Amino acid sequence: MFSELILALSTIEKEKAIEEVGRLLKEKVNPFQIIEKGIMLGMNIVGQKFEEGDYFLPELLLAADIVEACTDLIKPYITSDQYESKGIIVIGTISGDMHDLGKNLVIRTLESAGFKVIDLGVDVPTEKFISAAKEEKADIVAISTLLTTTMVHMKDVITGLRADSDLKDVKVLVGGSPLDDEYAAKMGADAYGENVVDALRKAQELIS
Repeated sequence: MFSELILALSTIEKEKAIEEVGRLLKEKVNPFQIIEKGIMLGMNIVGQKFEEGDYFLPELLLAADIVEACTDLIKPYITSDQYESKGIIVIGTISGDMHDLGKNLVIRTLESAGFKVIDLGVDVPTEKFISAAKEEKADIVAISTLLTTTMVHMKDVITGLRADSDLKDVKVLVGGSPLDDEYAAKMGADAYGENVVDALRKAQELIS
């Protein structure tokens, strides 16, 4: 069902990807399934190709443009009454990592579900996560990574948040392909989002 969408994304074919999303929506496929089983899998392939040296920054930017176009189509089909909990989430990609494809899709999904999301961008240092969490009175700090070489820096952010008395109630949600539940727990994170749909569910659980 999603193979053509995955292929279109992984080969950076914008028109084909948009066409496939439109087709799936017309067939009344669950929008979260389109995201999880189509767009996310295609994005994962793009990320792998980048790490392996088959794709470079231009391809990443083109892929991000495709994701934005696809999620613009999907967004009207995701209503806040599907997920009633709301809160403030500060999100960013960890220091040293310039990837934002997965993060941007998570942002759009969280916003569609009624969360206020503050995007700190990529290559975000610990201090910026902490200051933004304070300034925005965040309920959740979400940290993303795609590289095994940068995921170790996530613990620095978590340690900094835990050490600040003003942020004792802030929850930490982490995500990214190199991670798993065990590693997230070792770092002291409150939850790990395996994919965009799981990240939304975990955010809901952390807020409730």
